[in-house]
Amino acid sequence: MSRPQEEEKVGVVVPMFNAEGTIAATLDSICRQTHATLDIVVVDDGSRDGSPAIVRDKARSDPRIRLIGQQNAGVAAARNLGAAATDAPFLAFIDADDLWAPTKIASQLAALARGGSGAGLAYCWFATIDAADRVVSFGPQPLIEGDAIPSLCSGNWIGNGSSVLVRRDAFEKAGGYELGLREREAQGAEDLLLCLRVAEHAGFAVVPRYLVGYRTTPGNMSSNSLKMFRSTEIVLAEFRTKYPAHAAALAHHQRDARHWFIYRALASGRYGDARVLLGEALRTHPLASTRHLGGLALGIARGRMQRRFGATPPLPLYTEAIW
Repeated sequence: MSRPQEEEKVGVVVPMFNAEGTIAATLDSICRQTHATLDIVVVDDGSRDGSPAIVRDKARSDPRIRLIGQQNAGVAAARNLGAAATDAPFLAFIDADDLWAPTKIASQLAALARGGSGAGLAYCWFATIDAADRVVSFGPQPLIEGDAIPSLCSGNWIGNGSSVLVRRDAFEKAGGYELGLREREAQGAEDLLLCLRVAEHAGFAVVPRYLVGYRTTPGNMSSNSLKMFRSTEIVLAEFRTKYPAHAAALAHHQRDARHWFIYRALASGRYGDARVLLGEALRTHPLASTRHLGGLALGIARGRMQRRFGATPPLPLYTEAIW
């Protein structure tokens, strides 16, 4: 007989590199979880700032937190090291600048329980936040459960690694996080690749609420639009080889991802990235890309107006207080 849900240990893995400005808030959001049986492993990936000292200070007030370290080897290696350092049957990953709502873990454990033994991964919705914790936009509202391969081939609707909780056996069967992307200088799509590999042998469950604050700032990895897109290309190429029946969906995914990273590059001022990606888009999909530009320009203009006047998008009904 399995233990009651409230007693299940969840290993929370926090990869960290030079995160002294955000790690305290991230740890606070983890420690406020209503599911209290947590093994919180912060993996210092060779930080050169004061972030390790902040974690050690937090650990003195909450014994669930511990700090381990490695020479700088990238986010995938840090996540794998953290997963190996805990014996918890469930694993959740959160970047050192993101935030969780208090019921995130409890809600996902309940979703996995409802899905039965075939459900290996639970995800939730996310809101994008800025450096001041203000909502910039809201992510998609997927309701995909069970077999997620066809839908993930069509688009990355999970969006980030801070939004998932995975059974350890499903994580290990998927091979953990892929180290090869960093070796090819194409970090960024490790989360998408893990989700696709988990979906090959396990079902998904959803918590249809915004329970993650996903931070995008000019300095973090997700702001490097060109590298993020190159990483996505590599991941999608792997699955075109594995699943030729989904080739059309994967091509659509790649086209939409390129458009999205054009938008991100322009919005963050990385105009060189935008020029490269836009040139590729116009060469490969001229009509679709031209149509996309109108909506792209409108979105950027709306975002600038919101930042200028201090406005944020209205909170949807499904948003829990995150910060």
